Amino acid sequence: MGDSEAKTLKDQGNDLFKAGNYLKAAALYTQAIKQDPSNPILYSNRAAAFLNLVKLSKALADAEKTISLKPEWEKGYFRKGCVLEAMERYDDALAAFEIALKLNPKSSEVSRKMKRLSQLEKDKKHVEELEKMRSNVDMAKHLGALKSTLSLKYEAEEQRNNIFSFLVETMEAAVKTWHETSNVDSRMNFLLDKEKTDTEKYAPVVNIDKAFESPHTHGNCVSYLRQYAEDSFSQAACLVVSKNTISYPQVWKGQGSRKWKHGQSDGFFVQFEAPSLRNLWFIPSSIEKGKSLCRDPIMLDIAEHELMPRVFK
Repeated sequence: MGDSEAKTLKDQGNDLFKAGNYLKAAALYTQAIKQDPSNPILYSNRAAAFLNLVKLSKALADAEKTISLKPEWEKGYFRKGCVLEAMERYDDALAAFEIALKLNPKSSEVSRKMKRLSQLEKDKKHVEELEKMRSNVDMAKHLGALKSTLSLKYEAEEQRNNIFSFLVETMEAAVKTWHETSNVDSRMNFLLDKEKTDTEKYAPVVNIDKAFESPHTHGNCVSYLRQYAEDSFSQAACLVVSKNTISYPQVWKGQGSRKWKHGQSDGFFVQFEAPSLRNLWFIPSSIEKGKSLCRDPIMLDIAEHELMPRVFK
């Protein structure tokens, strides 16, 4: 009597499942299990209903119960694999599907799942690698040559360390901003003198968003920044500006074409200025998995590509 009633409840549950009423289907499967508690099909069916209801822990428990009741039936492992896939436990899901395929090598359903999961696992690892690259920004490792040059230009170790740290911190802050917004504000960062600078009058950052609109605004900006560097007793400066702001290869309209050998990549420039040293980098950016990712900085010839003439006299 119990088996017959369980079958009726199961069939009713199956009809509701096909109609998309997973909650009522699960309830009927539960009633059927009370009548026939050792039937693996009932647990398998309820696992599928729970999976569609995104009750994943319950679905996994039913899949495990299916396997324990009938370990030679591939359906239990298939259910388990589907639940683990929904949990984004792709390696575990693949292991379950592999067992299902061994039990039923002809199952195209399992084969398709395994192929899809392999790709999902690759995509997941790629996204994790991208996030690691986006969050672990380390510009110092790309500036070893500059550190050596600074040691030749500046005798005082503290001063050259301060200048190097200033540049690294400015570049890293720009990269992090780019990762968040796919843009950077046009600004000149100054390394102010701790002892001499009047910090109430001079800030460490000057916005120059209008600088690249025309030769006139550019010239006025350069004059202003030179005076600012002198009056604030700055030890170094660092210009950060996005490539699209200056419409490279023309720094501004009428400037004329310059040779550009670094493709059409989006990105931004960092121009470093000190009394006895000048450098320029382009930091290209690409879109990976829908997010901006800054690539390694490319050093440019500042004589050919300078965005502004010398700031320190």
